[in-house]
Amino acid sequence: MTAAAQAADLDRLIHEKMRLGIVSALASHESLSFNELKRALQTSDGNLSVHARKLEDAGYVSCTKTFEARVPKTVYRLTAAGRKALERYLDHMEALIRATRAP
Repeated sequence: MTAAAQAADLDRLIHEKMRLGIVSALASHESLSFNELKRALQTSDGNLSVHARKLEDAGYVSCTKTFEARVPKTVYRLTAAGRKALERYLDHMEALIRATRAP
């Protein structure tokens, strides 16, 4: 398969910069709150909400909403499906890099 064909086969859901940031951050933590993710990714509430919802709808991320001292708290976790999708994505990117650098 050519590098161009491989690139066309990328998981577009994860490939978007903000969503890749979310799954990458969650892959290295058991869970992160909305505010922790927002700070780590240096993004707005709305931007994070939209992208996290897309990942949640795909089953890549789980979202738990609770209250602490009457303040809402949203916590995200990477699901098994999300971890597998990220691993496939990273393997795909590594293959693209090897194919592009091959003589």
